[in-house]
Amino acid sequence: MKDKPIYYSVGPLLYCPANNNNITDSLINNQLGNGFSLALCLEDTINDNCVAEAEQLLIQNLQTLSQAMEKCAFFLPKIFIRVRSAKQMLDIARRLKSARKCVTGFIAPKFNLKNCDSYINTIQRINEEWQRKTYIMPILEDDSIVHLINRASTLYALFEKLQPIEELVLNIRVGGNDLCNIFGFRRHIDESIHNISPIANIFSDIVTIFAPRYIISGPVWEYYNGAGWEAGLAKELSDDRLCGFIGKTVIHPRQIALVNEAYKVPRKDFDDANAILGWDCNAPRLVCGNPSKERMNEYKTHFTWAIRTIFQSQAYGIKD
Repeated sequence: MKDKPIYYSVGPLLYCPANNNNITDSLINNQLGNGFSLALCLEDTINDNCVAEAEQLLIQNLQTLSQAMEKCAFFLPKIFIRVRSAKQMLDIARRLKSARKCVTGFIAPKFNLKNCDSYINTIQRINEEWQRKTYIMPILEDDSIVHLINRASTLYALFEKLQPIEELVLNIRVGGNDLCNIFGFRRHIDESIHNISPIANIFSDIVTIFAPRYIISGPVWEYYNGAGWEAGLAKELSDDRLCGFIGKTVIHPRQIALVNEAYKVPRKDFDDANAILGWDCNAPRLVCGNPSKERMNEYKTHFTWAIRTIFQSQAYGIKD
């Protein structure tokens, strides 16, 4: 289980095409607020014919941010670059030069057994060249984890592959829309992805295998306007939390506040977690009513939950 606050701190990950001309000014002028991370995407959001141009603009924007940091104060989110391949990842890392200080890590889409070794070797190489911890976030989203006949073996093999770089894997991410696309599914504004059984079953298997060692972030919610979008997002966030996800990919700044609010830790959970972690292990009984006398706390069975709850409260705050 992850035992450092940073693994819980990605929060809402705002996706933005890497060729967005306005993102730098929006950050410098604090137009997006705070409490989010940023993914600059060179993959699905970029036309195949425009990749080179998008790469150049990405590097220019990050250099502008780097220079602006020396002149004025503004909220700089954790920034991740979503690449198309490990080769592109290394190339971008080297071309960033001094702007690398703005980058927290990289996102590896469609992470599978064919490309995982390249991504793993490359992030290790980048860490050596940058001489500071630089993270990777693999996305599990391609058809290699869809088919039942080999899903478990594939996921376990990926889990084993990641073990040498476990501390560099900030989050495991899931590609809800990519998985839905394989089946031709698309949920409506009042429907949760967790009610689409084939997708929910894949999520369940990912959580079963990866959650004991990694933080897993929830899938993107694509609605940000129109009647009912907030209620739909709130419902899916509730399902996310119950299923073991922490954080969520977002595609519009309007979604950020809702995700942060959803992951604030209720005061009663925070108090219970502290009570469990402060338990006298030599006490004759390791079970008792919680501080508010509403439910049972049991040291041995709630200890892992308590640790995760405290780290989550550090990342998102507490709500009464």
